[in-house]
Amino acid sequence: LEVLREPMLALLLACGGVYLALGDLTEAVVLLGFVFVVLGISLYQGFRTEKALHALRNLSSPRALVLREEGQRRVAGREVVPGDLVVLAEGDRVPADGVLLWAASLRTDESLLTGEAEPVGKVATAEDPPMARPGGAAPSPFVFSGTLVAGGQGIARVLATAAATELGRIGISLASAHSETTALEAQTGRLVRVLAAGGVAVSGGVAVLVGTDTGRWLEGLLAGLAVGMSMIPEEFPLILTIFLALGARRISQRRVLTRRLGAIEALGAATVLCVDKTGTLTENRMRAALLSVDEQWFDLRRDGAALPERFHELLEYAVLASQQNPFDAMEKAINDAGVELLRGTEHLHPRWTLVREYPLSGALLAVSHVWAGREREEFVIGAKGAPEAIADLCHLPADGSAAIEREVARMAEHGLRVLGVARARFASPDLPREQHDFDFDFLGLVGLSDPVRAGVAESLAECARAGIRTVMITGDAPSTAAAVARTIGLPDDGSLLGGAELDRLDDAELEARCRTTAVFARVIPEQKLRLVRALQSRGEVVAMTGDGVNDAPALRAAHIGVAMGGRGTDVAREAADLVLLDDDFASIVAAIRLGRRIFDNIRKAMAYVVAVHVPIAGLALLPVLFGLPLMLLPLHVAFLQLIIDPACSIAFEAEPEEGDIMRRPPRDAREPLLPRHTIALSLLQGGAALTLVLGVLGVSLWRGDGVEQARTLSFSTLVLANLGLILAERSSKRTALASLAVSNPALTWVVAGSLLLLVASVTWPPARELLRFAVPSPGDLAMVTAAGLVATGFFDLLKRVVAARPERAHAG
Repeated sequence: LEVLREPMLALLLACGGVYLALGDLTEAVVLLGFVFVVLGISLYQGFRTEKALHALRNLSSPRALVLREEGQRRVAGREVVPGDLVVLAEGDRVPADGVLLWAASLRTDESLLTGEAEPVGKVATAEDPPMARPGGAAPSPFVFSGTLVAGGQGIARVLATAAATELGRIGISLASAHSETTALEAQTGRLVRVLAAGGVAVSGGVAVLVGTDTGRWLEGLLAGLAVGMSMIPEEFPLILTIFLALGARRISQRRVLTRRLGAIEALGAATVLCVDKTGTLTENRMRAALLSVDEQWFDLRRDGAALPERFHELLEYAVLASQQNPFDAMEKAINDAGVELLRGTEHLHPRWTLVREYPLSGALLAVSHVWAGREREEFVIGAKGAPEAIADLCHLPADGSAAIEREVARMAEHGLRVLGVARARFASPDLPREQHDFDFDFLGLVGLSDPVRAGVAESLAECARAGIRTVMITGDAPSTAAAVARTIGLPDDGSLLGGAELDRLDDAELEARCRTTAVFARVIPEQKLRLVRALQSRGEVVAMTGDGVNDAPALRAAHIGVAMGGRGTDVAREAADLVLLDDDFASIVAAIRLGRRIFDNIRKAMAYVVAVHVPIAGLALLPVLFGLPLMLLPLHVAFLQLIIDPACSIAFEAEPEEGDIMRRPPRDAREPLLPRHTIALSLLQGGAALTLVLGVLGVSLWRGDGVEQARTLSFSTLVLANLGLILAERSSKRTALASLAVSNPALTWVVAGSLLLLVASVTWPPARELLRFAVPSPGDLAMVTAAGLVATGFFDLLKRVVAARPERAHAG
């Protein structure tokens, strides 16, 4: 229905009705068939976009292990229903809201709902309490959809699913906020409405003029409709639909899913790119990088280096303080290093039994594991955690703790996350209640790194050349953030801003700091919204990345919200405009490059449409005004649409990017879709084409050719001039001849198909009769070809004259 409301299709339907009234069934069927062609193209593109979004929804749906009458079953999270019993284990995503019937040391990460980083302890209940809200310090029997099981196991009975869950309610509130019409859509709509109003007015005037002059009102109406069809550039909405839909497909091939097509427009105007560190600039894959014992280091990243004996015990007890089959990324990294470097030594203990675990708590950021060995009578305890917590467990004196702090600072300068490791032995079978009751010895420090993604530094440099400033936002410590910033080439001018300092700044001060600050550390999700607004108040076009529920407001407020597809939440995806399926920074830069190319090509296509409608409207209108027979009938305009529509929607969409696309500054977001100089150039080119077409028509009539012969020659000249315009508009810098060397298979098909259609229309008798053409002589063909070549050369000349003006901007 939206497509059928377009002015051109309405005119085609009206023309088809008039031909039916005149009894010309053939032309009526051809015109009405064209309506279904355009309708089919639009429906197909819409179907492809919805299919891509449906694929993402399936991708983001978690799997669930449920207990039903037939036993355990693994089903998609969306298939879980109230009353199901769901088995939860470490690493699982909770598929629905529910109450725990059984739990063993179960802890869930509810930060996506509450923003609280610490996992929440859970307890089972035999009662049937009413569902409570997430959050709070006391252990709770409730689990919530979308949260992550950080440790332990449990069985929960499902109480609520989908929109009835805590996560679903947030999603519904976000869905109720409708996105505004983009500037591109608004400008296009205004342009089409103005031109359509003018076309309708002229069309009505022509219909009245011909009707009163000849007394044949149906033919007058047909002439008026033909003029209206020639004047209304209905291709503008088609260009937007096709370019944005195909652009979304191209961007998806770079592992970026477009959820809102309007974001593609904004990509070309982005001036600031705010990105997370973990998983976007880095691989989100921890690895043990450095061991420190008595201020001596061993770099684990040195390939082929054997681990010295003095570091064996440190790595041994770091492994003992980790889970045997860990889910946590840091524990995985420690276990992998232990298996690789301690293989064949007495420091690996696969047959020992874990007796007890002392978990992490808010009071003590350390975890201890108590082990029983088959050959030992005493228990062995390994502890790891925050270095200050481990120093506290070891009851070190002040100077010992200060030395550890200095060592941690040295390691953090290299971008490492640092854990302390300690050991203890305990002979009594009655284990103490607290970790502090063990007599721990400090062993050393383990530094873990999250490697920077390959190609990040190059992508940052490309952004800088394109006039786009990159800002890193992370929850990590300032020293870690600064080290990563140095590695990837972000400005290191000492202007790093921490989350606590950010809170102390008022809006004006924050706006001033945002002008130069490239790194924000210890930032919580709620502060991202302030950063977005501060940057926007400076006139920046902001792209913001995020992954949690608390990131959703910032993603929605940014001009371009970018959610993480690998580690992001469903709510973040719903709030975002783009979804990174691989969470890779290079994918964002590739999307910006494609966004610039798409906008360039939209502008080229629309400039071409403006230019080509000038000779079409002139050839339809001027003969009527001068009392000559009609040269263009509705079927001729429809024929031209078979060239114009593929050219503007397929050939220009496939046009390769200009060589300087990432060496020019971002376009001004306030700049109109078609600046005045672009419209002026298009009108001049169209006027030149019209002059040559009318010149050929005048020569034909002057020498006494009949109406059909004159129509054939003028129409053929118009088609060739049309093809010349396509070649000229491919680039603002290259000539039409030079552009032939740049590959564009879609354009080749359009040009070749147009020439074949033209030849068929004048050589195949049924087509010639339908279009009311005559057979041209060889001399006529030479004249028409020469006119087309002259037109193409003149288009290039006009382009160079306008491009030489100093105020000319990049128009593609």
